[in-house]
Amino acid sequence: MAEFRLSAGKVSRTTEHRTVEEIWYVVSGAGEMWRAQQGTGEVVHLSPGLSLTIPVGTQFQFRAGERGPLIVIGVTIPRWPGPEEAQFRKGPWEPNL
Repeated sequence: MAEFRLSAGKVSRTTEHRTVEEIWYVVSGAGEMWRAQQGTGEVVHLSPGLSLTIPVGTQFQFRAGERGPLIVIGVTIPRWPGPEEAQFRKGPWEPNL
């Protein structure tokens, strides 16, 4: 389990996991997450109380809104194996971290 904090206006790198799924719960803030799998993509609006999943092999990228930080709790299944798990990809937004 991990807590992710993204400052206002910040955009993550696009990532794809090789072997783990994730379940996310938005604690506070607002933002968006782009998820794509097998050529189909969607943007989900993130707000407190929202839960969502990131299945294995899904490319995803998230960004915080302009009004404040985005705080999310994420759990991986199975447990996080190490830094080689995350593969970076090209997403719809330019990362600025």
